[in-house]
Amino acid sequence: MSNQRLKVELEITIPSDLVVISKVELDELKQQSLKGVYWNMKDVEQRTGRKIDWLKANLLYLPHFRKTLDVENGGFVYYPSAKGQAWSFQANKMADFLDKNFHQIFRK
Repeated sequence: MSNQRLKVELEITIPSDLVVISKVELDELKQQSLKGVYWNMKDVEQRTGRKIDWLKANLLYLPHFRKTLDVENGGFVYYPSAKGQAWSFQANKMADFLDKNFHQIFRK
């Protein structure tokens, strides 16, 4: 039995206020939009939908994550060394970390 093929010609009009780009290009644009941007703790809370206490207990202070995240270990998160100091996150790297580790961070 041989495969059958059907050739269909289709024309789609794209509105002038829209463009078509590849997924790779879209991902690159998203990453570029975060370059040079720093998040504070409120930004991370907003991005993850989790509060600071949850983030500390389930992400930031877990040894296996902190080893990667902490600027003291070459990471991209500044952990405050004194009360009242602000957290700082390198946005593009933190966004990438959250995406790659979603399954570990949010599993029960």
